[in-house]
Amino acid sequence: MATSSPSAGVRCLVTGASGYIGGRLVPELLDSGYRVRCLARHPDKLRDFPWAGRAETVRGDVTDAASLRRAFVGVDVAYYLVHSMSSTADFENADRLAARTFAAEARSAGVRRIVYLGGLTPRGVPEERLSPHLRSRTEVGRIFLDSGVPTTVLRAAVVIGSGSASFEMLRYLTERLPVMVTPSWVGSLVQPIAVRDVQKYLVAGAGMPPSVNRTFDIGGPDVLTYRDMMTRYAAVAGLRRRLIVPVPVLTPRLSSSWIGLVTPVPASLARPLTESLRHEVICTENDITRYVPDGPGTPIPFERSLRLALRRVRDAQVTTRWSSASPPGAPSDPLPTDPDWAGGSLYTDERTRTVDASPESLWRVIEGVGGENGWYSFPLAWAVRGWADRLVGGVGLRRGRRDAQRLRVGDALDFWRVEEIDRGRLLRLRAEMRLPGLAWLEMAVDRDEQGRAAYRQRALFHPRGLAGQAYWWSVAPFHAAVFGGMARNIARTAETESARRS
Repeated sequence: MATSSPSAGVRCLVTGASGYIGGRLVPELLDSGYRVRCLARHPDKLRDFPWAGRAETVRGDVTDAASLRRAFVGVDVAYYLVHSMSSTADFENADRLAARTFAAEARSAGVRRIVYLGGLTPRGVPEERLSPHLRSRTEVGRIFLDSGVPTTVLRAAVVIGSGSASFEMLRYLTERLPVMVTPSWVGSLVQPIAVRDVQKYLVAGAGMPPSVNRTFDIGGPDVLTYRDMMTRYAAVAGLRRRLIVPVPVLTPRLSSSWIGLVTPVPASLARPLTESLRHEVICTENDITRYVPDGPGTPIPFERSLRLALRRVRDAQVTTRWSSASPPGAPSDPLPTDPDWAGGSLYTDERTRTVDASPESLWRVIEGVGGENGWYSFPLAWAVRGWADRLVGGVGLRRGRRDAQRLRVGDALDFWRVEEIDRGRLLRLRAEMRLPGLAWLEMAVDRDEQGRAAYRQRALFHPRGLAGQAYWWSVAPFHAAVFGGMARNIARTAETESARRS
């Protein structure tokens, strides 16, 4: 007689489904037979994921008890994959309140298990000496373990996978700097883990026995220094051997600023990553194997995890990136031309060009903007704006894109984020660079009065205070070169492509 799968009929609620880990976990759960409900502040951000039609999505936020109450109806297992990467003074309190709200509502709803992915803490280091972000991760795990809901807390150090912040930091540091003056933490021991193993443990966390309420250290089979990781990356990527010179004067703040200048990972994200490497972060136990036995080739060795990640990058098959998750409020607020928007000044720069090309060719150029293709005008001006953003702690221009050809709502695109995409017709981007106001850029395929293809471009800026007004008028003289050149060159590129295809 056939027996049903333990996952059959079990409903999982996944928070952070638009993020790096969550976006990969959802299809793994679905393929394992679980029913999945995703909690999202903005459900539209999930609509273009390949698995979107197989999962349920509800609007809500981990800080909103009422929305959690609705989301928890009928849920058996709840995944908490939300982390604040903010550097503001109150982020620890915000994380604490969100975790307590989530735990309380899960308990009231009768949720049978919480699964949480936290950070691996160094052995023998008092909690008060941990970095603020690692200390907060530890506290969130403790809140869930004390909640009355059986909880699986997984603690990982460096996660290696295509698109992970740790992988991209390692990749760009090694590829761009044949000679490196590095912080002293490159000598600290770390136990990296492949993202595929993280997903395996997360899925298994849902099926833990009811009596299990504890933390598990998870890591790969290799214990390495960060210097070893860079050396091995160079070997796997076919690069010449790197010269690495550690110096003691680079503090975590200086280290993160240095990483922000060399890699696409902004300093604001690099800092919690580097702070966690000040101490040795290696597993102190391997009890997870009692419930998730190792199979052939698992856990995945470090060098194989690098090869897998590099293959994904080279084949343009990066399903999620560290930049997949966006901060609260982006993209969310209504466009200033929407009916429910009100108040303040609104500056616009509009360009229209008739294009001797098919609408399909024009759209391919529009959807391919940014990243390696650039922005079709005044490259130096875009580069300077990106460097300026980096210097004030912004994301800068080198964040690139997840996929070289296709975009989806919520994708990061250099220092923009895709706020809306109506494929074949409209691409709307919202600025995430540091600005004294809010900014959008729209690119659209249209028709003129004679029915010919037309390119329509609109930049909008809603200034904040006097600084915002001053900013707009200081950059206005460059709009003809930047925005005018952009419209002209996008049209020309589409015409060239259309002629080549005809």
